[in-house]
Amino acid sequence: MKIILATDGSPFSLAMVKDFAHWTLPLNTKVKIISVYDGDTLMNVAPMGVLTEYYDDANMNSLQFAEKSVAAAAEIIRNKNPELAVLTQAIEGVPKTVIVDEAEKFGADLIVLGSHGYGLIDRLLLGSVSQSVALHAKCSVEIVRKKTI
Repeated sequence: MKIILATDGSPFSLAMVKDFAHWTLPLNTKVKIISVYDGDTLMNVAPMGVLTEYYDDANMNSLQFAEKSVAAAAEIIRNKNPELAVLTQAIEGVPKTVIVDEAEKFGADLIVLGSHGYGLIDRLLLGSVSQSVALHAKCSVEIVRKKTI
């Protein structure tokens, strides 16, 4: 079985990773943990006179945050399942599109991602990555919701 685990480093993603770490998986399962960050898309809305170094720094910070997110997720999962084959990758792009594309390239049987739990208005304004992935993925999608206490 091949699984794409998409994380953005948020508390919702952390809850998903911790939940996933307790799953019982078939032998020879491969997990690819990805974090998609918006990099150059910031340049598209750059006001006149803003130094490009600012955007270079923002892009580097986004990359570093994505890399830390996948590394933290991999550590949690490897601590619970040391025999599990885990790959990690930080990818620049639009999350809704990249997650589906990476699942196809990887030959994923399942995509697992967290839900931010947006209400109707927020989903309309901000969009829902999990909803878009569920609609467009060619494989199964598991959306893990953060449990409230």
